[in-house]
Amino acid sequence: MNTAIYTLTSALHDEKAVGAVTQEFLNSLQIDYTLKGSDYADYGSAPLSLIYVRTGGTEGIFRCLLPKLREQSSSPFYLLTSGKSNSLAASMEILSFLQQNGLQGEIIHGSADYISHRIRILARVSEARRKMEGCRLGIIGQPSDWLISSTVEPTAVRESLGFELVEIPMDELLRTIDQTPAMEPGETTDVEALREALPMANRIYGALRSIVNRYRLQGFTLRCFDLLTAVHNTGCLALARLNSEGIVASCEGDVPAMLSMMIVQSLLGVSGFQANPASINPETGEMLFAHCTIPFNMVERYELDSHFESGIGVGIRGYMKEGPVTIFKVSGNLSRSFIAEGELIRNQAQPDLCRTQQVIQLADKRQTDYFLTRPIGNHHIILPGHHREILENLAHGV
Repeated sequence: MNTAIYTLTSALHDEKAVGAVTQEFLNSLQIDYTLKGSDYADYGSAPLSLIYVRTGGTEGIFRCLLPKLREQSSSPFYLLTSGKSNSLAASMEILSFLQQNGLQGEIIHGSADYISHRIRILARVSEARRKMEGCRLGIIGQPSDWLISSTVEPTAVRESLGFELVEIPMDELLRTIDQTPAMEPGETTDVEALREALPMANRIYGALRSIVNRYRLQGFTLRCFDLLTAVHNTGCLALARLNSEGIVASCEGDVPAMLSMMIVQSLLGVSGFQANPASINPETGEMLFAHCTIPFNMVERYELDSHFESGIGVGIRGYMKEGPVTIFKVSGNLSRSFIAEGELIRNQAQPDLCRTQQVIQLADKRQTDYFLTRPIGNHHIILPGHHREILENLAHGV
């Protein structure tokens, strides 16, 4: 991913000497970059733009540039410095000036390895933000009645993440299901009740696909429990399939869960497993998460079962590879986020829980306190791998 590097240099310094230091410094970083020099005409057009403060005495130059830079980009100002020729001191003065004016920024300084890692993280976050900009996310039906804390502020969502929320009546989905022809089941089962339920489960998938295309959606959340009474089936199979196809699909009309999943999809390329804690051991940090669907591309294998609460339709019991995981959630007004790393130590299949069940050992058992004293709703997003650092960097800018 290409990074654009612009330069700030005092006229008092010899350009030939500064140029030699510049080349040596940038080559040590081993990153993919384009050196733009002092021409800021296209500042902000690259996935990530850095301002390389090469010398001291550049504070006034930056102040004169600032109005133009703010017109071209709303991103934070990243000040790269080697520390040579009083460049670190100048960067500190510039950052202080930015903060006094209510603007965000950061000085990128340290060893070559640290700087390279930091630039790669920022580039990935910047690319994710570009993917999120303009995403259309559907709310099919209203949030489930029991999600009394999972409200959302559309203006904050649009301004901070670039998402457009689109409300779609549940009746429209039901009409679309009626108009969707029977589909050949892609799954097989020896259980007669499940075999009989599969045609409708696949029609629900087809109808949701039609809604996605009709409204040009990159994701949606579904008031799925209404399907239990309306068509005597569930959306579990459809959501598992759509998530694996890159369409974020959240359960129960949970908008904050959908937002969290869309962030994860944009940043890491996987929707994540939406689940709620079923039990917590504060003394050990072990937690059990469960839900009746999981993206097919997150599991090594899966089984079909009925939906847990109702005992009807088609639910998914998925088995994810054991190992590192991250738990993530943002609040509906984007004022809070939660990130925790841990290990998936086993999958289980108890009959008295939602069908996909994961036992996770938190890396820091003290984080169980969050779930018991200040949770962001009940649903949280579980994703494979440890991603705390990059998620913190994205969440920090929300």
